[in-house]
Amino acid sequence: MRVPISWLREYAELPAEATTREVARRLIAAGLEVETVDELGADLTGPLVVGRVLAVEELTEFKKPIRYCQVDIGNPDPQNIICGAANFAEGDLVAVILPGGVLPGGFEISARKTYGHVSEGMICSERELGMGDGHDGILVLPESSGAVPGQDAAELLQLRDDVLDIAVTPDRGYTASIRGVAREAATAFSVPFKDPAAELPPEEAADSYPASIADPSACSRYVLREVRGLDPAAPSPLWLVRRLQKCGVRSISLAVDITNYLMLELGQPLHAWDRGKLQGPIVVRRAESGERMETLDHVVRDLDPGDILITDESGPVNIAGVMGGLTTEIDEKSTEIVIEAAHFSPEAIGRTARRHKLHSDSSYRFERGVDHEIQRQAAAIAVRMLAELGGAQVVPGETNLRAPVEPVVITIDADHPDRVAGMSYGRDTVVRRLREVGCEVSGEDVLTVTPPSWRPDLRDPNDLAEEVIRLEGYENIPARAPRSVAGRGLTPAQRLRRRVGRALAAAGYSEVLSYPFASESDGDSLQLPADDDRRRALRLANPLTEDEPLLRTTLLPGLFRALARNVGRGFGDVALFEMGLVYRPKPGAAVAPPPRLPVDRGPTADELAAIEAALPGQPLRVGAVLAGEHDLTGWWGEGRPANWADAIEAARIIAREAGVELEVKADRHAPWHPGRCAVLMAGDVLVGHAGELHPRVIKAYDLPPRTCAMELDLTRLEPLAAGMVPAPDITTFPVATQDVALIVPETVAAADVEAALRAGVDGHGAGELLESIRLFDLYTGEQAGEGNKSLAYTMRFRAADRTLTAEETTGARDAAVAEAAERVGAVLRGG
Repeated sequence: MRVPISWLREYAELPAEATTREVARRLIAAGLEVETVDELGADLTGPLVVGRVLAVEELTEFKKPIRYCQVDIGNPDPQNIICGAANFAEGDLVAVILPGGVLPGGFEISARKTYGHVSEGMICSERELGMGDGHDGILVLPESSGAVPGQDAAELLQLRDDVLDIAVTPDRGYTASIRGVAREAATAFSVPFKDPAAELPPEEAADSYPASIADPSACSRYVLREVRGLDPAAPSPLWLVRRLQKCGVRSISLAVDITNYLMLELGQPLHAWDRGKLQGPIVVRRAESGERMETLDHVVRDLDPGDILITDESGPVNIAGVMGGLTTEIDEKSTEIVIEAAHFSPEAIGRTARRHKLHSDSSYRFERGVDHEIQRQAAAIAVRMLAELGGAQVVPGETNLRAPVEPVVITIDADHPDRVAGMSYGRDTVVRRLREVGCEVSGEDVLTVTPPSWRPDLRDPNDLAEEVIRLEGYENIPARAPRSVAGRGLTPAQRLRRRVGRALAAAGYSEVLSYPFASESDGDSLQLPADDDRRRALRLANPLTEDEPLLRTTLLPGLFRALARNVGRGFGDVALFEMGLVYRPKPGAAVAPPPRLPVDRGPTADELAAIEAALPGQPLRVGAVLAGEHDLTGWWGEGRPANWADAIEAARIIAREAGVELEVKADRHAPWHPGRCAVLMAGDVLVGHAGELHPRVIKAYDLPPRTCAMELDLTRLEPLAAGMVPAPDITTFPVATQDVALIVPETVAAADVEAALRAGVDGHGAGELLESIRLFDLYTGEQAGEGNKSLAYTMRFRAADRTLTAEETTGARDAAVAEAAERVGAVLRGG
């Protein structure tokens, strides 16, 4: 909403010394979002005067029309000016900038010789004066402006003014008007406010154009007024045109300009019809299936049963509150006008505008809520202006339809704003501020408050408390450090998540944050089977982009896209991780919208259960992706590319922070390569997968070859976590090392061999002495035999209270080998 300060001062008696910047600052303090302050005409300097064209000489020897003009600017001698425009004639009033002047944009004017003549200035267009984008020709001033040659044209055209550009928030629709902003400015400066809609016109005994409301839920107030004998050629006065231009609205015709002017001034959208084009009584109703209409933008639209229509006997003539129909449009021959002022359902108007992608200044205001008591005043002012400016005759009578609207009455404790803000305002301050907003207030300790008709956003005590707090000043609320309550620090789950993030970062991974949205093509790109649960995704009602309308069921696509962006920008050696929620609809459950709960009490058990049933499962996942070199190449030697083992190690890092031992087994699970995929188990609980990605997945996401990834369900891991992971005991006694090489069939997994060795040590009674087992060699040559492989392990033993003997470590090793022989058929190499 653009608000000229000169217009604002008409209704708020702001101090003369108050600068525009001060006005903006106080409005911001009151909660309005003033985005910019535009200083119109600040870069316009020098003599700009009104001139009357005395003579025009056409210079025909040039390729384009050139005119040599004599212009009276109030001096004894006329000014000689060269001009290339042809839309003016002798006797017209024009705006002339003289030598020494500077037009907006830094365009300096001087006397110079051009086209064989000396041009002593310039005749200006709207665009050159900064009035608008119109550049069809010279700005011709109407005779009705009363301008005389030599008069200051900058003052006449109101070229110098400051304009506030205010972003209207959805709950403050009344500020989409000069009336609403002036009320806020008057309150901010504690000065009188003059309401442009304060004068209520007397009730008209006779009806105007016949109308009815078929659906009261769509329209609660409907007012019609008529005029006849309008001069269709009557121009809009200069002051009206300039006010529209400053607000960013183009002048069209007198009737349309008046409706736009009152919409900006009062916040009430109006519509004007050519009465001769209406056919029969008007009915306000919902659209019927299959109905169509052509709107003013020459688009034929298929109507939805949720749309509110204005209809006559011929069918729809308006999409109510959004855009008028072409069949009843006012044209250059319209002399009989019907003015409509209504209050439509904000929700319905908002849905209709989004459904048809047809957002107008009217729908912008209706969907934010307009004053439901201002329609009679707006219509009366409109017909009065048509009479005064266009010579029309106001037809006696008005159509005034009203559907029953239950008034909003709010009960609030007088000290409720005190409790919300944490400071003392007192009853008198609360009552005074609420009355400044426009509320009717009665009562002592408990106040009964009736909000004004222009504030549909005030619905409960907290809304009223906010009004008191913002008007008293957010900056006056004392800043106090919050007090932590003993025993209420981070939960074990929160501590685990932080440890996991720190551990992965320490291991060289960079954290990324992706949007939690997914594309419909992700299921195919990930090579997921048709019945995979990850294909069952929730669709967003209002997605940010049509390319990603779903909530993600896995973290991997977001990580893949982040990896591809990094690689595309020259970072080939990348290790990324992300920790976030995924959204998994519950099997067999239909997703229903959650109930809307009141704010004056806590939810009941049944309401909580209904909310829980409506929500999908939201497990917390950790994902990682690696590409390029894991160990970088340098002067120290060749590097090592990242592989599937590094992805598994990322999962083990997470598990170690939880104090959980992971069991790793070969698996087949999309999107991983079927021969290079591992399932991650914590006991009997499946917590994730890791490995190298399938080549088709790599191609679909444009990833580097042999990219590896891991995804682990932290929600499943948290219940298994050991809480605080104990620090290892530090001992001064030496370690005893035993190496063992075992020959096993190629089909035996190394993890199974390691599990057998551990079990053998435990069975020997030396389990607490085993510090670690590490696979350090894999051999598949002739000495291992056909179909076999040799696995070499280092087993480290240590005691906390003594030096181990050779007999103890050898016995433990032999027991481990014996168990491996029994379980997996291992044979000691060389034995």
